[in-house]
Amino acid sequence: MNTFRTLLQREWLQNRFAWSLMVLIPLVLLAPLLLIGDVQFDADNPPPASVMPLLLTLGSMAGVSTLLTLIALVASAFTVFGLARRDHADRSVEFWLSLPVGHAQHFAAPLLVHLLLVPLAALALGLAAGALLSSLLVARLGLLGPWLALPWLDVVQLAGAILLRAAAGLPLALLWLSPWLLLSLLLYAWLKRWGPVVMVASVGFTIAVEEAYRGSSSLAKLIASQLEHAAHALVHPAAGMSPQLEVTDANIAQVLGMAPSWAAQNLMGSIGDLASPLPWLGALVAAVLFFGLVDWRRRGAATLG
Repeated sequence: MNTFRTLLQREWLQNRFAWSLMVLIPLVLLAPLLLIGDVQFDADNPPPASVMPLLLTLGSMAGVSTLLTLIALVASAFTVFGLARRDHADRSVEFWLSLPVGHAQHFAAPLLVHLLLVPLAALALGLAAGALLSSLLVARLGLLGPWLALPWLDVVQLAGAILLRAAAGLPLALLWLSPWLLLSLLLYAWLKRWGPVVMVASVGFTIAVEEAYRGSSSLAKLIASQLEHAAHALVHPAAGMSPQLEVTDANIAQVLGMAPSWAAQNLMGSIGDLASPLPWLGALVAAVLFFGLVDWRRRGAATLG
C-alpha cells in the first residue's frame, strides 16, 4: 500500500503545475465574462424573481463543473495515451525498472489518477467554483441579498449527490470503454506513435469491409453500443432523469432535497445495464490486454525504445 501511495504521489508531483493551470486559467477567463455577460430567460414564461438566484447559482455550478471536467478528461486522455512510454525520452524508465515496484502497480496507479481521480477532482472544484462565481453574476443583477439567503446546506447536498453519482458512474463508464483504452495503450507500447494509427486504420478498414459485403458493420454497432452505455453510466436517460416538480419560492428546499433520491435512482439504471454480458466480456478482454502491457514492461521492452 505504501508503494502504491508513492506512485500516486509521483503523479501529483509531476502534474500538479499542469493541473493547477487547467483549473485556474478557465476560472480567470470566466470571471470577467460573468461580470459583462447577458442572462436571458424565456420571455413568455420567465422564472419567478424569488428563485432567480437559485437558478443562476445552479446554472453557474453546472456550466463551470462541466467545463472543468471536460478539460480534465481531455488532458487525462492525452496523458494516459502515452503512458506506456512516457519515461523513455529521459531514460528514467531504467530508474523505475530498478525499483521494487510491481509492474501492474506501475500502470494501475497513473490510470487510477488520470482516469478517475482527476476528473472527479475537477468536477468537485467546478461545483465549488461555480457557486462562488455565481456571486459575481447575482451581484451585478442586484440579487446578492437573496443569494446569501439561499438554503446553502441543501445546495451543498445537491452538489454532493452529483459528485457521488459521478464517482459511482465514472468507473462504470470506464468499464464499458476499457477494451479500447487498454488496446490503445498496448499498441502504443508496441508501436510507439504508430499504435493509434494502426488501431484507427484497422477499425476503419474492418467497418468498411463489413459494410461493403454485408451492408452493415457489427463492429460499428459494438462500438456505438459501448459508447452509448458509457454515456448512460454517467447519466441514465430512463431512470430518474429529473424531478418533475416546478421550482417555486416555497419548495426550493424540497426540490434540492430530491437530489440524493434522483442520483440513487439514476445510478440503479446504470447498474441495471450491467446485466448484459457485453461489459463483462469487455472487462475480460481488457484484463488480457493489461496483462500484455505488464508482460511487455516485465520483459524490458521499454528499454529498447
